[in-house]
Amino acid sequence: MSSRVFKLISEEAHRQKYGLEMIPSENYTSEDVMKAMGSILTNKYSEGFPKARYYGGNQVIDKIEIYAQDLANKVFGTAHAIVQPYSGSPANFAITLALVKPGETLMGQALPMGGHLTHGAPASYTGKLFNSVQYGVGKDWKIDMEEVRALAKKHKPKLIWVGTTAYMFILDYKGFAKIAEEVGAYLVADIAHVSGLIAGGVHPSPVPYVDIVMTTTHKTLRGPRGAIILVTKKGLKKDPELPQKLEKAVFPGLQGGPHDHQTAAIAVCLEEVLEPSFKKYAEQIVKNAKVLANKLGTKTYTHLILLSLEDYGFGMGYQAQYALEEAGITINKNTIPGEPASAFYPSGIRLGTPALTTRGMREKDMIKIAGWIKRVLEEIRGLDLPKEQEKRKDFLKEVKGKLRKNKNLKLIRKDVEKFAGKFPVPGID
Repeated sequence: MSSRVFKLISEEAHRQKYGLEMIPSENYTSEDVMKAMGSILTNKYSEGFPKARYYGGNQVIDKIEIYAQDLANKVFGTAHAIVQPYSGSPANFAITLALVKPGETLMGQALPMGGHLTHGAPASYTGKLFNSVQYGVGKDWKIDMEEVRALAKKHKPKLIWVGTTAYMFILDYKGFAKIAEEVGAYLVADIAHVSGLIAGGVHPSPVPYVDIVMTTTHKTLRGPRGAIILVTKKGLKKDPELPQKLEKAVFPGLQGGPHDHQTAAIAVCLEEVLEPSFKKYAEQIVKNAKVLANKLGTKTYTHLILLSLEDYGFGMGYQAQYALEEAGITINKNTIPGEPASAFYPSGIRLGTPALTTRGMREKDMIKIAGWIKRVLEEIRGLDLPKEQEKRKDFLKEVKGKLRKNKNLKLIRKDVEKFAGKFPVPGID
């Protein structure tokens, strides 16, 4: 037994229990999901798909994978499910490889405007191997559908992504579908962030409007780290060979043997999604997010809040993330639309309520947490990012030293630890 590793796991357990996890893409799985992830299924190798394996001894594995596929289709109302992708980014890459040839055109929301890296960002292989056209948002931070239409008509993409990672508004799936039909493009919804809200009935589903859906399973779905690719009835009608194209892109196109313990954990997660309590959970996520956003001086319509810190100074995202972490509150720095500073040292923070809601926190708790966040942010006033790039590294090192010694942050942390310790975390005593 590795005493070093398990000691570090204990340290992380303490951090999770006595802190507030507010990164909107993070959550807590149930103990049953963890049991499946840590099961003997990790011992098996099963390249291929059910009833068409390259290895023997997969009779039980086939049953598990077929069950996970059936559950996924039941939860989302789709026609075909692939549960083998290791995670969201490779799943998105597999979809792109299946539908677009290198050099051909795809469209997606720009990363600095709230889109995802794998939707054609220049730093991603989806931006390097394909001709990527990126749409943005307006001054109101909302997607301009007329801009999307104009870009689509001009560039004629083969694939259009609709999905975000830092966007607080409900997406117009129907509007995107009309545009995709006008130019003959496949429409793919990346619902990684909102799939739990969709499954819980508190967010519109893209399934009637798109050809393919991709979701991760570890965010609002509260499952293991993994991903699912779903083909809709509309997608099958458009291209009856879509399931086969996508399966071939996953294996052997992109990955080898699936992680059977992960597949089983996804099945457990989907069983939990079908329980009545999950709908109440999804409803509470949104209620909590709206109260939290309101108390922070903004609005949201999902689980996620993107907060500009321009009122506190220039390029304050890094300083805010570190200060909040010193106070026991975990969020992530994030660019805002029209980012005035830098993608590396941005002007906003991204936070959300899924993990807090899993622990049983409600609206009154969001009011208290918002108060702590605002108190922490007051501590970074005057710590503006230098305009000169060469000065930033030394400046931020100095800032971290100041914040580590900040007495007000230490006092807030004590309050946070006392508060957070009252709420259970699955799998942690």
